[in-house]
Amino acid sequence: MEDQHRISITICGDGGCGKSSITLRLVRSQWTHEYDPTIEDSYTITRDIDGTTYHLALTDTAGQEEYRGMWATSNLKSDAFLLVYDITSLSSLQQLDYFNDLIDMESDTREEGWEGEVSKHGVERPGYVKPIKIVAGNKCDLQSQRQVSATIGLEWARRHGCGFMETSARNTVNIEETFALIVRRVLEARRLAMAEADYKFGKNDSRNTIVNDQMLGTRRAMTAPLSPLPGGPEKAMVLPPGEGKKGPSKTKSFWRKMVCWK
Repeated sequence: MEDQHRISITICGDGGCGKSSITLRLVRSQWTHEYDPTIEDSYTITRDIDGTTYHLALTDTAGQEEYRGMWATSNLKSDAFLLVYDITSLSSLQQLDYFNDLIDMESDTREEGWEGEVSKHGVERPGYVKPIKIVAGNKCDLQSQRQVSATIGLEWARRHGCGFMETSARNTVNIEETFALIVRRVLEARRLAMAEADYKFGKNDSRNTIVNDQMLGTRRAMTAPLSPLPGGPEKAMVLPPGEGKKGPSKTKSFWRKMVCWK
């Protein structure tokens, strides 16, 4: 049960997008404007979410291309990934494709390994838990310099199976909320994996559901995506070929309905 309260999170993205700023704002409640390229930093913190205390192991990774080869294999074993881009830089959003591909390849490898073990040993094993991915459009306080609209960021996240937030490490916008969302999504993924394993091995009954809920937290809460900072015009942006979405956009009406969740 203790392990169920431990969640590992890898923070990745292009250099200079604010990964370390987000991490330090969460860990130390600090923000610095000085840019010092990160190779890799690790932190452990606790957070009380929905009445349960969780231990978060954070890994702040390198964004520069010359350091990406130093990514440890253990980074790809995390329960969740926070993919960060800079809303004032279109290229930083495009760079997330690289990290997303790494995560997806690792996820496929994990799933194949789990299926192989089940097939080989024919024994009951925990269900396969797919890693959680959340996209954070950072620096949303810099509205006048925005190059990536919230709509474009949300569409990228949806296409790649990620949750979405807009954050500001400088103004402490959606920092705690982003990590709370990550925890809730990880718990839900674990719950679904347990339910799938129970069903696969013929143990799909209400007693298992109660036990699973107790292991994964006393309460599960629904968490909606958070809107970006209100106010401030967003620059119009033309997507590169192939990046657009065919047909009428459904996101305009979505964002009209959104409010800033606190």
